[in-house]
Amino acid sequence: MPRIRVIDTHTGGEPTRVVVASPIDLGQGSMSERRDLFAAQFDDYRKAIVCEPRGSDVMVGALLLPPENPASMAGVIFFNNVGCLGMCGHGTIGVAIALQHMERVSTGIHQIDTPVGPVQFELLGGNRVRIQNVPSYRYRAAVPVRLPSGQTLHGDIAWGGNWFFICQDHGLAVELRALGELQRVTSEIRQSLQANDICGEDGGEIDHIELIGPPNSIVRADARNYVMCPGAAYDRSPCGTGTSAKVACLAADGKLAPGQIHRQESIVGSLFEATYTLADDGRVLPCITGAAYVNGEADLILDANDPFCMGISAI
Repeated sequence: MPRIRVIDTHTGGEPTRVVVASPIDLGQGSMSERRDLFAAQFDDYRKAIVCEPRGSDVMVGALLLPPENPASMAGVIFFNNVGCLGMCGHGTIGVAIALQHMERVSTGIHQIDTPVGPVQFELLGGNRVRIQNVPSYRYRAAVPVRLPSGQTLHGDIAWGGNWFFICQDHGLAVELRALGELQRVTSEIRQSLQANDICGEDGGEIDHIELIGPPNSIVRADARNYVMCPGAAYDRSPCGTGTSAKVACLAADGKLAPGQIHRQESIVGSLFEATYTLADDGRVLPCITGAAYVNGEADLILDANDPFCMGISAI
């Protein structure tokens, strides 16, 4: 029976299942080419790894591969319950801690390759990791979106490794007790974006919806967020790519200076710290710091006699 060796981690409550050994062979192309090959020919493995009955809608997978660039120590393809992701901030932090657990890296700066470009991470000790994310920017500001309920909301469209619609005038409590309403509104926003052909640059699909609210008074943060991911699950962490996109918007509004710390709280109370420097083209280069923990090691067994061997998925 084929087996897939994994290390499970969580970053601020959000799980990452790091695939360290598997039968998957994607060749030696670019990371974007290998991602496309994974999506076209190995999608059953994606479902088997992160979907029920072995996984859940909230789980993100991270497939470790040989690097594309000589300066990188690994390549990574991130994926979830509905498909592949361009980048994943919490997942990168989880991968860093998994690599440390495997004794493949030690304290210091390292680089991995992703389908959207190289990403650096620094192991700081005490399970804390700082990642240098891909260049991020705001594409459009205060875009109106009319929901099926008749409500009109406004949001910024921003890139942080994935495309985000970041909304603050939603009027909801960004708290666990309001999960039902948060789910409903973010789902309606995404439906309206699709129905009205509102996209990121070059037609990029806006598949992450981020609602911003005030921070919990107990946590020393600047804002709190609820992020709906592509598979309709919410991010338990403050979302690395979402925090990067938010930082790009704050920078564009002149509300956050280079080097100034923005503390982003998640809906479950976990925290990321973010700073940025400016690239030559005016985009921001975000640094995100958070903590991750290893919480399991396992061999996933692919039993051909199991009717749900390759996962349960609507897609």
